[in-house]
This record gives sequence, structure tokens and C-alpha cells, in this order.
Amino acid sequence: MSSRTRSERDPLGELPVPADALYGVQTERAARNFPISGLRALPVFVRATVWIKKAAAETHKETGRLDAERADAVIRAADEVLAGQHLDQFVVDVYQAGAGTSHNMNTNEVLANRANELLGHARGTYEPVHPNDHVNMAQSTNDVIPTAIRLACLAQLDPLISAANALSRAFRAKGDEFDGVLKAGRTHLQDAMPIRLGQELRAYGETLERGMRRVAQAAGYLRDLGIGGSAVGTGVNVEPSYPALMVRHLRAMTGFEIREGRDRIQLMQSMGDVAGYSAQLKVLALDLSKIASDLRLLASGPRTGLDEIRLPAVQPGSSIMPGKINPSIPEMVNQVCFQVIGCDTCVAAAAEHGQLELNVMMPVIAYNVLLSGTILTNAMQVMADRCVQGLEANPEQCAYWVERSAALATALAPRIGYARAADLSKQSVKENVLIRDLVRREHVLPPDEIEQVLDLRKMTDIGVPGGPHGVPGGG
Repeated sequence: MSSRTRSERDPLGELPVPADALYGVQTERAARNFPISGLRALPVFVRATVWIKKAAAETHKETGRLDAERADAVIRAADEVLAGQHLDQFVVDVYQAGAGTSHNMNTNEVLANRANELLGHARGTYEPVHPNDHVNMAQSTNDVIPTAIRLACLAQLDPLISAANALSRAFRAKGDEFDGVLKAGRTHLQDAMPIRLGQELRAYGETLERGMRRVAQAAGYLRDLGIGGSAVGTGVNVEPSYPALMVRHLRAMTGFEIREGRDRIQLMQSMGDVAGYSAQLKVLALDLSKIASDLRLLASGPRTGLDEIRLPAVQPGSSIMPGKINPSIPEMVNQVCFQVIGCDTCVAAAAEHGQLELNVMMPVIAYNVLLSGTILTNAMQVMADRCVQGLEANPEQCAYWVERSAALATALAPRIGYARAADLSKQSVKENVLIRDLVRREHVLPPDEIEQVLDLRKMTDIGVPGGPHGVPGGG
């Protein structure tokens, strides 16, 4: 922007505004008041707010409350922003005054100034389109911002579902590919019964699918819109037909399944629906982070770790150790998930700090829940494309570890009893001898039964290896 300014006035007095800015005095005042983080409203939130302004212009044109010339100019200005123009004009810091008045006025001023330009008038004149009187007609920050949060979350939902499904499918495909690879199971990071690598990987896919279903269910509550509640949810200065018309126009504009809220006062008082959605994003992140950590552990090595899988090499792993390759994508995913957990903590605290008719902490709620949606979507897609799809098994190492598992003695318990099997497990570890060899050496079972009972493949399905047998001495 140039150094030239224009003078604008708000209820607090005059202030210089950059001459070529589409925003106005209230935005400039907020930018000066809140030089906090350098973070700005995420584009999806800007888009959602502009949807509301466009829908309001269409509604008021339809009812005749706003003349066609002004309404059409606001609609054209809104369409430009929705097409990706003027996004640099949304300059208010994420950490701003409560409720989001600064963001709402930033939007009102940008659309009013651009609408006036389209009608042949200069920026900053607010004639014939005024940011409060026309762009914000029948609206309050208090119903615009919660509605924008809901719409923005819903805008992220399909990409989030798509990314989660892609990752789930990638794990399931690898599970099918490696279903025949037998490996050691581990619980408490100690030897446990065998499992197939395919079973592990398919379970990851199922976990992600279940998590995404919970997210989608929580998003269902976001489909109730409180637009039309105005200042305190009662709808003062709002035409009775306005809420239903707004929902109709927003539905046509977005394609979302949304509906008029049953109780606009409740929808203004509570941010519980958004907090519930954020919580399910966090739960998804918890599972995703666990999966990423598992991949890092399974790929550890290649000489001093488990080395049961090999992840695609996406970048050199060290600036000093030649040839080192790190699990870079899972490491990124872990960090994203930590951030989502932190975002949800912020959303939860902010949701609790509403008072009476309004939750004024909406700006930080909006940023954090939408940041969670953004980074989770991107992380899952990258993990599918650049990690899981190229994942390879190391069958030889899997076979090496599973034969050395002290937990194989578990398969003997139905034949020889828990106590005797435990003794053999401890003896195997102490003498560093395979369970299979120890059973032969100690003549624990007849030779023809050993292979049946210690059939590793059969241990990975429901049933009793070697057939059911009662414990000696049992009733």
C-alpha cells in the first residue's frame, strides 16, 4: 500500500486510513489496537462471513428492504472476495476484541467500499453503500460470527472426510497386501502373541474411519443456524421472514445441509456445538498421532530398532550422519496432532467463558477450530500420499522377531497350564533359546504336536492352537 492516507470518522473520532485500502476506519482502529500475533482470519472464515453478507443482500433485495442498486453492488463485491480477490484487505489480528466485532466490521467495510467503487464512488465515502446501514443490515456481530464459524467448519468437512478416507483406504490396501506377513505383537512394549502385519494396518484404517464418523456426527449440530438472532438472540430489527430466507440463500450458495435454528437465543448463548466438533477433531488427532508413533516404532532401525516396515524416503535425515533416513512424515503428523490437541484446549476454555447472552471469546474459538480442520486435512492427505502408499514390509525381520517372542509360550498354556508355560517363557529369555527349540529339548509335548500348537499363522486367528485341550488338573 502507498503512504497516502484518507481521513475517516467513526463514533470515537477521525483516523487516517491508507488511501488505497478497501477497509475503513473501524478496521484501522482494530489493527492499531491489536498488533498481537500477525495471524489473520483464515480464508475459510473470511469466505463464510462474506457468504452471510451476500445472503443478507439477496434477502433484503427480495423483501424490498434494500434497493436493488445497493444490493446488487454488495453482491458483486462479495462475489469478488469469494473468487479469491481482496483477501489481503482482511487485516485484523486473530486476537482482537471480543465477539469478533472487528472482523465483522472489516468485512462490512471491505464490501461497502468495493460496492461503492463498482457504483462509481470513491473509497471511504460510504455513499450510497454504508457498512453498517446496508452491508450489516438486520445483522449483529453476535449472530454473524457464530453463524460464520458453523459455515466455515462445514466448508472444511468434505475435504476432511476425503483426506481421512484416503488415509483409511491406504492403510486397508496395505493391510491386504501384507496380510500374510507374520510378526510379533507387542503390549506394554513387551513380547506378546503374534499378529499379521495386515491385521495391524487394517485396524489403523478402521480407527480412522470410526474417528471420522464421530466428527461427522458432531458436525450435524453445526447445521442449526442462529442467523436472525441479531443482538441478543431475540431478533430485534430483523424482519420475521429474514431467518428462513437467509438459510435458503445460504443453502443455495454453499450446497450445505443447513437449517433454521429452533432457538436462536440458545444458539447465541452456547458455543457447545463448536466445542463438541472441536473435541471430536481432537479425538481423531489422538488416534492419528498414536498411529504415526506406531509407524515410527515399527520402522525404527534399520539396524538397532524393530525394522519391521520400511517407510518411503522423502528427505535426507541428518545434516551430519550420511545416509540417515528419518520417518519425516509421521514426525510431521505427530506435531500436527499435538497442535490440534492444544487448539481444542483453547476452544474448550473459550467456550466455557461465555456469559449470559453471548460468548465473546468467539474470535479465538474460530481460529483454533478452523486451524485444526485445516492442518488435520492436509496432514492426513500427505500421510496417505507420501508415506502409507509407499510403505513396504520387511518379512525377514518380522519372521526373526516373532520366532524370538517369549510370549509364544501362551499357546502352550491350554496343554500344560499357565504356571508351566510361564516357567518356559522365563527360561527361554534366560537361556536365549527359542520357545520352539526349548519345547523340543524339554520334551514338553510329543513331537507331532509341537508344530500344531506352535503354528504362528493359527495364533493370529480366533481359536486354540492345536485344538482345544483342558488344562491338566483342571475341573
